[in-house]
Amino acid sequence: MVRIYLVRHAEAEGNVREFFQGRINTDVSEKGQLQLERLAERFKNIPIEALYSSPLKRAMSTAEAVNRYHSLPIITDDMLMEINGGDWEGVKWAELPEKFPGEYRMWKEEINHFAAPGGESTKQVYDRMKAAMRRIASENNGRTIAVVSHGMAIKAYLNCAEGREWENYADPGWADNTAVSLIEYDDNLIPKIIFKNDGSHLGEGLSTLAVSKWCSDELEEAK
Repeated sequence: MVRIYLVRHAEAEGNVREFFQGRINTDVSEKGQLQLERLAERFKNIPIEALYSSPLKRAMSTAEAVNRYHSLPIITDDMLMEINGGDWEGVKWAELPEKFPGEYRMWKEEINHFAAPGGESTKQVYDRMKAAMRRIASENNGRTIAVVSHGMAIKAYLNCAEGREWENYADPGWADNTAVSLIEYDDNLIPKIIFKNDGSHLGEGLSTLAVSKWCSDELEEAK
């Protein structure tokens, strides 16, 4: 069995300014730094034995916080990166409905069929996260490890971990920044979610979703 703590990156520039980040290599925000302090303390007494991360800066900063009391090598993996948003990247969420009405409707209503112009489809994200997490699990039999990734990548993967094909997408909600999910892979590499999108370490005042209009709207729809 393998226990994998799957962590979303801390709040970054795109979360604060509310634009589509995708592969844009944004830095962690001031609030994000406070989130990382809480995350480091959460992982202080969790005996992780390996640590993987998306190579984007906001993910690497988060991996470094997870690693504060462990001093493990951080293994970067491009397959853990966020969705490639193509022409959406850098565009304000408030501007997307006007600039990309068809694609925005798909994002809101049929996200399992979404692909931004010039970008990656959510089905491609599902497929690569499924493959990446299975490979990482196979490399770490008997260990407890941590993996740092991104919002859409985690949203897609949690469907896989619940045994759901992408065409049967069910919205698990957005993981808050630095929220943690725990997945166990059995000896046959079948995943099982123990808990998901837990941001209890943030306490009052450090949630990003609670103050983000665009994420909060989607949270309400997912309830």
